[in-house]
Amino acid sequence: MPTVFITGGSRGIGAACVRAFAAAGWQVAFTYRASREIAGRLAEETGALALSADQREYAAVERAAAEAKSHFGPPDAVVCNAAMAEQKLFQDITDADWQRMLDVNLLGAVRVIRACLPDMLHRKQGSIVTVSSIWGQTGASCESHYAASKAALIGLTRSLAQELGPSGIRVNCVAPGVIDTEMNAMHSAQTMQELAEQTPLGRLGTAEEVADSILYLCSARASFITGQVLGVTGGF
Repeated sequence: MPTVFITGGSRGIGAACVRAFAAAGWQVAFTYRASREIAGRLAEETGALALSADQREYAAVERAAAEAKSHFGPPDAVVCNAAMAEQKLFQDITDADWQRMLDVNLLGAVRVIRACLPDMLHRKQGSIVTVSSIWGQTGASCESHYAASKAALIGLTRSLAQELGPSGIRVNCVAPGVIDTEMNAMHSAQTMQELAEQTPLGRLGTAEEVADSILYLCSARASFITGQVLGVTGGF
């Protein structure tokens, strides 16, 4: 059975990934930062392994990756999903805000990949999927630090795809549009309705639809796909 290591798996797109991979017959290990009770229920529901880890700390990421390997063996796929979002006017974003955003969204993914990559290199196989955002491609008013961190993930993805391709490792990115998740709860109902109306398909996306795309990119069906950014946006 193939094994996947998913970050930020206790809610939203991450939880949908845990369920999708488990249903497809994968062995699943996922990290969570604070939602211990929710993570425990999800682990019980799916048979996945829940691991506490704050991806701002490399030692914590290393411990989680090592525990997942001890439990299931080396990962066949890694999904870098854990992230944060924040709305602020550009002039109100402090250096500390910038540092925290980049530390979680960009460097967090870097730490996860660094911890899992040696086994993939040794086996000369594997798939890595990063989770960016449509805002990482288009930019976003009042979310410049978030959009910048997600744009950086795209650059990381494309660079690693070139670097790791000769070792048989594929690296791709999913860029969700407006998805009906807890992370978007910071927007008002009116704003979410307006965003749905701006989406050509006329609705918000679901976490399950994003998870299905991530599962596809990690599967053998995507064996000749690397360095790509797949927009799951409803045409937004």
